[in-house]
This record gives sequence, structure tokens and C-alpha cells, in this order.
Amino acid sequence: MLPNGEADIQQASHEDPRITPLGRFLRITSLDELPQFWNVLKGDMSVVGPRPHMLIHTEQYCNIIPEYNKRLMVKPGITGWAQIHNLRGETEKLDKMKKRVEYDIWYIEHWSFLLDLRIMLSTVKIIFR
Repeated sequence: MLPNGEADIQQASHEDPRITPLGRFLRITSLDELPQFWNVLKGDMSVVGPRPHMLIHTEQYCNIIPEYNKRLMVKPGITGWAQIHNLRGETEKLDKMKKRVEYDIWYIEHWSFLLDLRIMLSTVKIIFR
């Protein structure tokens, strides 16, 4: 993205003018997620889990969505149950965030190694379609 004063408060949107041509390519191919594997190696993230949100959005949604805090009980992930169900990207409407949180909580309550494997395989299919 181009340097801007809104990077920590405004989500990137589909036609966001702050995204450079290289950034657009990285986002389309999901290559922009590769640096997050460093965070996995450091132990700050997991490969699978609820996707992290900007701090300002976490504070906002904790006050709006009653069960939002449950998703903070586990490490954030590079991919997750919500993402493979097409609940990824910009959350321009509250209903979309509520649905994402619902899927995140379902994942937390039903976690298993096989579920993580299923999510990882589904993510690979999404990337290469």
C-alpha cells in the first residue's frame, strides 16, 4: 500500500486507491500472507484460527457483538473456518462481521486436528482456483 495516515483505522477495500499494482497482485494471489508465517514460527500466530483484526475494530466489535471476545481466547490464524466460507476481506457491514464471528466461535468450539487439516486443504484449493 501507499503510505497513508489511515492504515491502522481503515480496512483495505476492493478498489482501494492506496493499493499499489504490486500490492494488488500480492493480494489476488494471497502472497501477501507469506510474511505471516514468520509470526507462526515466532509463536504469535497459528496457521489456522480466527483472522486478526485491527485493534480499533477489535475494540469496536467487543462492544457491539456479544460473543466477539471468545475469538480472542485463541491465537489468530493465517486462515480460518470463516475464510474458507467466503467470509474474508473487508467487513463493510456489521452483519458480515457477525457472521464471521459466528464461524470463528464454531471453529473454536469444534477444534480438532482434522478440522485444521480440512481448513488448510480448502485454503489451498481457494488460492489455486
